[in-house]
Amino acid sequence: MNENMTTGAPHEQGSQWYDNEAGPLVRPYAMTGGRTKPGPTGVRFDLIALVTLDPTAPDADGTGLGPEHRTLVDLCRTETQSVAELAAGSDLPVGVIRVLLGDLLELGCVTVSRPVPPAQLPDERILREVIEGLRAL
Repeated sequence: MNENMTTGAPHEQGSQWYDNEAGPLVRPYAMTGGRTKPGPTGVRFDLIALVTLDPTAPDADGTGLGPEHRTLVDLCRTETQSVAELAAGSDLPVGVIRVLLGDLLELGCVTVSRPVPPAQLPDERILREVIEGLRAL
């Protein structure tokens, strides 16, 4: 039988699944109400999608929002953030961030823009020709 090193008491399997210094632990499904996909809007939040706070939104001040939602609003308050940056800044899993962002998007608190896909960017050859043409002027 395993011994608990801090108390010397017997360690029951599954009773100490995180260390005491980690503090209280909230499961991701508790933050999202068991949801795994962002709202009925069907928006896909890529890691590089940019999230901007809409300061004119009715709930942008945080009233009526959960603590995790308010954290995301606060992170977006100073500047536009990518989904990956929001996950890192809030110390929450990306899946949770996507669900919470779906809530904020439906409430009109944030707007989401996606970078142009590489396939839709201009061809490098064309850009070089434009630069050479400008230099020739």
